[in-house]
Amino acid sequence: MKWNAADYAANSAAQQIWARELIAQLHLRGDERILDVGCGDGKVTAELARAVPKGSAAGIDASPEMIRFARKTFPPGKHPNLGFQIMDAREISFAVLSALGSAGVSPASTDFRLPTGGRDASAPKRRRIISNSNPRSPTLSPLGRGEEEEEAWFDVVFSSSALHWVDDHRAFLRGAASVLRSGGRLVVSCGGKGNAQDVFVALRPEMRLKQWCKFFRKMEKPYFLYGPADYEKWLPRFGFKTHNVKLTPKDAVYPGRDRFAAWFRTTWLPYTQRVPENVREEFIVAVTDRYLAKHPPDMGGRVRVRMVRLEIDAVKV
Repeated sequence: MKWNAADYAANSAAQQIWARELIAQLHLRGDERILDVGCGDGKVTAELARAVPKGSAAGIDASPEMIRFARKTFPPGKHPNLGFQIMDAREISFAVLSALGSAGVSPASTDFRLPTGGRDASAPKRRRIISNSNPRSPTLSPLGRGEEEEEAWFDVVFSSSALHWVDDHRAFLRGAASVLRSGGRLVVSCGGKGNAQDVFVALRPEMRLKQWCKFFRKMEKPYFLYGPADYEKWLPRFGFKTHNVKLTPKDAVYPGRDRFAAWFRTTWLPYTQRVPENVREEFIVAVTDRYLAKHPPDMGGRVRVRMVRLEIDAVKV
């Protein structure tokens, strides 16, 4: 799957609104170090960096296209407390520290520097973990068989509109726990159980038509949508105390048919990219027609999509 980062940046207004709502829940002091998991085009990470002028924000994403776009859009010369790195959300580990650079050190892959000044001397001491265990194993201790070292890393692990792409949420939690200081926060919003169900209802019959079905044979599940019961079980196992885990209905609103189709084209890549490029637009139009037949635009021409967000707020013990 190959992302078009510029297209995503132009058609992700709903995701940015939701991210801003999530940022407001952080109640930032301004000196925190934040890891943004699944940072995409980087605009949300940049907002986090602006909110912590004495701290830093680091964005990671598995897509090279997204990271290239983010680095170009937010160059280090103009954003000294902001950096980006290619990294899989399932493989967050001590490696994120060396990839993004320790205080005063700028790695070759980025120009990112974590600021050394500006922190409150009374702030809790941080720690970092060196782990030699498999980050994907759900049976191991969340901190692995490693040893603690002095100094710190992240105060917040943040993720908005990203984790529904990740097939192993337990690996993500283990990695998040390994780079969060004690008392650090995990704040997440992603697609949850029932998310965009009406779009799936329009999509699946179209996929079964003779014209398209050959492109979807042996297709694996592309999205991973969980509910509170899953995270209430997983969070304590990986060293988190749960503050809040819930499913929240949210509508995504698009200002017309064309913008709905652009959103579908941009973010439903596991489906659209299976269709050859010469007929892909025809497929997108067909799915859009099916959706709008049951969910027509409102009086203002707006198209609504019922979403369900899984929202998580937890603290590293």
